[in-house]
Amino acid sequence: MIQTLNSDQRAKLAEKLPLWRILPDRDALFREIKFKDFREAFAFMTKVALLAEKMDHHPEWFNVYNRVEITLSTHDCNGLSERDLALAGAIDAMLPR
Repeated sequence: MIQTLNSDQRAKLAEKLPLWRILPDRDALFREIKFKDFREAFAFMTKVALLAEKMDHHPEWFNVYNRVEITLSTHDCNGLSERDLALAGAIDAMLPR
């Protein structure tokens, strides 16, 4: 059974995933990423889609031109879980530093 993050895990979120924030109205991680253009944004989304399928954990997202908004939450536990942290970290690793 998938468990929501405990208070210790939540306390380390800002350090572990500094570019993500917890949404104020739900137990979910959020990040907005801007790219040079639509092609870059869509290529990134394609890479994330393939990774998410392998991880069996799919993001909620929104795209307009060069902007991609990603929301991660685990529906099986109605909140944040280790699965969200793993996918967020993998997404961050895909981006240039």
